[in-house]
Amino acid sequence: MSTSLRNVNRRRRLTPEVRRDQLLDIGAEEFATRAYQEVLMAEIADRAGVSRALIYRHFPTKRDLFAAIYQRASDRLLEITSIRPDLPLAEQVVAGLEAHFDFFVANARTVVEANRGALAGDPVIQDIINSELASLRQGLLDAASLRGHDRAVASTALHGWLAFVRVVCVDWLSDNKLARREVRDMCLRTLVSALGASMDLTSPPRSAT
Repeated sequence: MSTSLRNVNRRRRLTPEVRRDQLLDIGAEEFATRAYQEVLMAEIADRAGVSRALIYRHFPTKRDLFAAIYQRASDRLLEITSIRPDLPLAEQVVAGLEAHFDFFVANARTVVEANRGALAGDPVIQDIINSELASLRQGLLDAASLRGHDRAVASTALHGWLAFVRVVCVDWLSDNKLARREVRDMCLRTLVSALGASMDLTSPPRSAT
C-alpha cells in the first residue's frame, strides 16, 4: 500500500460500529499470530490509524479486546453449527464436529490462550465458553426432542461430552500428535458411549409430541 493511500485510510472517519469491527479484525490477527503478552494495544491502534485514546474508548483493557474477539468467534461458531430439524441428527453431529475442528484450527492460538494460556480461568472468558457450551447442548437436546428423564440423562452426558471435546481439541492443537480423523473418531465414540440409548444418533430426530 502506498504512503498516500495509507494516510487516506488513516484520515477516513468510520462509524463507531465499523471502527469497532475494524479493531476486532486487527486484534484477531494479532492474537492469532502472537502470544497474548506480546500484543500491544498501541500497535493495534497504529495499524488502524487511530489514537490509543480511541481504541481504549472501545476496549478499556487488552482483556476486554480479547474477550470481544473471542465472543465474536464463539457467536460465529454457534451460527454455523446450529441444528436443523429437517436433517438426521447423526449427520449434523459429525458436521458440527468438523465445523468445531475448522474453528479450532483457524483460531488455534486464541483458543489455546483462552483455555491454557494467560486468560485460562478468566471469569469473562469462562462465561463465554460456558455460554457457548450451553447453547450447543440446548440445540442438540431440542433436535432430539427428548423429554423427562431421557432429556435429563442426555443433558448431563452432553455437558460432559462437550467439555471433553474442547479439552481434547485444545490438547490436539497444543501437541499435534494425533491426526484430525483420530480426534474426530475419539469424540464420536465417547459421545455414543456417554449417551447410551437416551439419544438416537442413527436416525433423524423424532417429532415432538
